[in-house]
Amino acid sequence: MKNYSEIYEKELIENVMPFWMKYSKDEEYGGYFNCLDRYGNVFDTDKFMWLQAREVWTFATLYKLQEARPEWLEMAKHGADFLEKNGRDQEGNWYFTLNQAGKPLVQPYNIFSDCFASMAFAALYKVDPQERYAEIAKTTFFNILKRRDNPKGKYNKAYPGTRSLKNFALPMISAIFL
Repeated sequence: MKNYSEIYEKELIENVMPFWMKYSKDEEYGGYFNCLDRYGNVFDTDKFMWLQAREVWTFATLYKLQEARPEWLEMAKHGADFLEKNGRDQEGNWYFTLNQAGKPLVQPYNIFSDCFASMAFAALYKVDPQERYAEIAKTTFFNILKRRDNPKGKYNKAYPGTRSLKNFALPMISAIFL
């Protein structure tokens, strides 16, 4: 009997990644379509930054750890180009959602898009050491650290004058940087 890691690896390489290679790439505006049905049909063209960044990270990481397939590196760079061009506001905070063409739809109301963007550009730098990738990863990471005490910034939803709530989302997502 095969062990589960072999089963998962086979499924990832033979089915999951070919699906995303075939259907997610937005050739018109850049980035990826993330909202696909099981047949690869796009049902929403909005682009969520954390998903865009996760796809960059996935392709770059597979290129480094699994196999140096040129199409995986090209796919990672395709998404990174879209993120670099459209993903941040004037202060360097990563938006939550853009439309298909790269125009902001949802403000950068928390740092989770930032976390995934930092991971994505760091992973891409490891396989294509362009200084701009390292710079984006580092400046984004330092921005995360500056905002760690108030991850949602001006978009904090706590009701004024009540007790503060303990949020474990930041420690959880930060653990992936270790």
